[in-house]
Amino acid sequence: MLRALEIRDMLIIDRLELEFQPGLNVLTGETGAGKSILLDSLGFVLGWRGRAELVRSGASQGEVTAVFDLPQAHPARGVLTDAGFEDSNELILRRVNTADGRKTGWVNDRRVSGEMLRSLSDTLVELHGQHDDRGLLNPKGHRALLDEFAGHDDLLSKVKSSWIAMASARKALAAAETAYEAAQAEEDFLRHSVEELDKLAPEAGEDADLDAKRRMMQAAERIRDDISRAAQVMGQDGAEGSLSDALRWLEGVSDAAEGRLDDPLAALARAMAELDDAARGVSECLNALDFDPYELESTEERLFALRALARKHNVAADELAGLAETLRTRLAALDQGADRMVALRSELSYAEATYAEAAEVLRKSRVAAAARLDAAVCAELAPLKMERAVFVTDISDGTPGPDGAEAVAFTVATNPGAPAGPIGKIASGGELSRFLLALKVCLSEQRDAGLTMIFDEIDRGVGGATADAVGRRLAALADGGQVLVVTHSPQVAALGAYHWRVEKRVSEAQTTSTVVPLDAPAREGEIARMLSGDTVTEEARAAARALLTG
Repeated sequence: MLRALEIRDMLIIDRLELEFQPGLNVLTGETGAGKSILLDSLGFVLGWRGRAELVRSGASQGEVTAVFDLPQAHPARGVLTDAGFEDSNELILRRVNTADGRKTGWVNDRRVSGEMLRSLSDTLVELHGQHDDRGLLNPKGHRALLDEFAGHDDLLSKVKSSWIAMASARKALAAAETAYEAAQAEEDFLRHSVEELDKLAPEAGEDADLDAKRRMMQAAERIRDDISRAAQVMGQDGAEGSLSDALRWLEGVSDAAEGRLDDPLAALARAMAELDDAARGVSECLNALDFDPYELESTEERLFALRALARKHNVAADELAGLAETLRTRLAALDQGADRMVALRSELSYAEATYAEAAEVLRKSRVAAAARLDAAVCAELAPLKMERAVFVTDISDGTPGPDGAEAVAFTVATNPGAPAGPIGKIASGGELSRFLLALKVCLSEQRDAGLTMIFDEIDRGVGGATADAVGRRLAALADGGQVLVVTHSPQVAALGAYHWRVEKRVSEAQTTSTVVPLDAPAREGEIARMLSGDTVTEEARAAARALLTG
């Protein structure tokens, strides 16, 4: 609910503070007094696009502040939460417009964009008038209004979820088809490469092992002769035999040496053991250097084959085994691709059938709701002196989407026998206002109670009993909520719970507009003025009292 509106230096408003109330709030005043400026200022703080020049002449900047009360579960709370604001029962919007055209907005003292203000405004205020383009005159909104009346949110949710599932299935199939086509284009390469790799059967680390083995065999012939001569020197005909003789001779005389040969004998024993280990190692080396000359050739052939294949695929030789596995996987995917696409097409068919079924249920609900809405609107038109008018909700085939597959348009025929047509082209200004009011009354049970509804001269072109019927419906809409109406009709003004008069004043060659709250006597005088014009007669006052007392 809009609780307060403060305006400073906007157009012809110097400074104005208004406190609004729940129920029907009425603003009246002579033509040109500045009633539209109030709506322009409210639209400015809500981020709506309107007049370019708003700052009062001579002022450096204009400023508007609007304060809203937010009941629990108000949709504005969700917008605020998504934007990182703390939850609060009060919402303060402030926006400044400098003389050079710069605009800056705040929400609860935090700077925000105009887009953020507009997002909030959609949950806070609904403006209607003869040039309403957010409701009746915009066919794009007719389906949403019908759905609001029908109250089938569960059906809409099913259609939306099935649409998302269908879109996902289509995307998955398209991706699989693209991948399959790409795989088919390289099928020959894959099959040849896998066959070539499988034939070679490379192993991780094999390159290093083969290289080491190759280098050892290449060096074998050069070092084998020296190692063989060393083995002979260390053998029985060499060092081992000489050490054995020395050890035998010394052992034979050691008893007579009275212990002086014990240490030399021990050292010789150790030398014999070390010499034996050395000889065994040299012998093993010689055995290892014994190879078939053809083995070197085969080792080199495999090493060169590995490295050539690695260069061909632009990978390291040790990566060939992993590459082979990757290519085998891609080839398997190609072989299984046809079966995969059959499964995906089946999934898409199921998703399409699910969407079609959900959309058909929604269509039937819309058709039934349209019949109820047409009857309800026509019933409301009779008291508004349009009993011969016909309101028809036209439902036709549209482009399937997440909200169904129907196009919805409100059509009217204002006179018997006249062809029905789009409401914005057939209805006059006054008729459009009454069609709009009848529709809003029919939708009142579904509307958000926290939404402030504003009607700008919706009663223009009607009077007498019709104006009274308009006022009573506005009062009904305000019951349990808040409605602001700008009106020239005394019948509508008399039904307001709260009444303000917009006045224009001229002081020191400057024109300003102000708004005055009216008490009971002042209200009687204002309604009398609306009835009789500039000269307020006693008869007009009596008529005003009669209107106020009902």
